[in-house]
Formats: sequence, structure tokens, C-alpha cells
Amino acid sequence: QVQLVESGGGLVQAGGSLRLSCVVSGRTVNMYAMGWFRQAPGKERESVACISRSGGSTIYSDSVKGRFTISRDSAKNTVYLQLNSLKLEDTAVYYCAASSRYTYGADSRIYDYWGQGTQVTVSS
Repeated sequence: QVQLVESGGGLVQAGGSLRLSCVVSGRTVNMYAMGWFRQAPGKERESVACISRSGGSTIYSDSVKGRFTISRDSAKNTVYLQLNSLKLEDTAVYYCAASSRYTYGADSRIYDYWGQGTQVTVSS
């Protein structure tokens, strides 16, 4: 059974940074394309970033492009999301997800496993 556990969320001032981690257990992370999603109160869940199985390709939403960076460390079986230049509108619960398909992307339906989420709150 694959489990995803996120950490690294917290309270940060606008303009600050955080690094989220997602540890994959049960299988090697190399078997999965990985994605980060977020859901703010009263809003639908949205894709933030995703990375291919090899780590060689990434996709970012327009709202975070140039500020967030997704990466993966196979040795640690972990996927990261570096959040820089945070804005108030980045406040949300952030989830990581794993897809066993060879394709990857922003569609949440292709992801098979989800973590429990970590809260990111950006204050003014």
C-alpha cells in the first residue's frame, strides 16, 4: 500500500518562503509521476505543479509559475515543492498525489494516491 505524507506547511508572511515535502512509502517514488494540488476554503482543488517519473519534465499552473519549484529526490523517496514570493492567495491546504500512469499532468483524475494535506497560511 502506497502512502504519501506531506509536511512543511505553516504560517508565513507575504513574500516569504516555505518548502513542502511529500514522503512516499510502500513503493519507490520513481514508479510515479507526482503532483502538488491545493484547495483554498470555498474553492475547488487546483493543480499547482507536477513532475514526470524521470523528473525531467515539469508543469506549473500560471498562478505559481516562476515562484514555485517542484523537484524529487529518489534517494529519499521524497517530492518537494519550494514556495517562494508567497502571496495571500497562496493560502490553502496543499496535497501531494502520485500517478502510476506514464502520462502526467494537472488533471486530478489521473492520480491514484493522495496525502492528507498540509496547511499553508500566508499573512499580510
